[in-house]
Amino acid sequence: MDYAFDFSVVLTGEYRQALIDGTLLTLQLSGLSLVLSLMIGVVVALCRLAPLKPLNWLAAIYVEFVRNTPLLVQMLFWYFGATQVLPRAVNDWLYAGDFEFAAAAIALTLYTAAFISEDVRSGIRSIPREQTEAARASGMTFLQAMRYVILPQALRITVPPLINQALNLTKNSSLAMAIGVAELTYKAREIESFTFKTFEAFAACTVIYLTLSLLITFAALACERRRASA
Repeated sequence: MDYAFDFSVVLTGEYRQALIDGTLLTLQLSGLSLVLSLMIGVVVALCRLAPLKPLNWLAAIYVEFVRNTPLLVQMLFWYFGATQVLPRAVNDWLYAGDFEFAAAAIALTLYTAAFISEDVRSGIRSIPREQTEAARASGMTFLQAMRYVILPQALRITVPPLINQALNLTKNSSLAMAIGVAELTYKAREIESFTFKTFEAFAACTVIYLTLSLLITFAALACERRRASA
């Protein structure tokens, strides 16, 4: 075996900084998409459980469509296709600033929100129906019952699957490389192209992703333990 391992290539100088920059952009993209997908996911879950059939159908169509099409295809659609059919004012609002970053964030948000909505819906359905009925009987509307009685309990139940969704989102952000977002995988590929140190570049990339995943898991579990003991 003639390959000479040299990890100093990715641990020093401009290539180390490239990995740091890629990691920061990965965190930025993942964090933004996670916050937005949580909000959209909860809304979609409530729509699927609302007493209005049209809302049920629209939410179900969205969830089934997004969950059964590849994320990479969706990302390419938001990068290449959506701008061709959406009104210019909508495009200017959605893609303000960094076009590639915006397209990746939209795709990741909508994709992850579909899965989160199912996790939240399962959590809501696990709460005894009598609690919803009691809240409604006391004069609360459907939304008030969900906000004050059901959702606080359901979200505690859904913490483990939500952690998994956060981990999946962080890893799925690597697909943004396909549309030119200079996140961690993009930077690793760039380093490999310049140095021909394939193993070192992607080994460093792998270690960083592993570290991010472990940190997300530990942070989420710590928050959950603190909340449970409060």
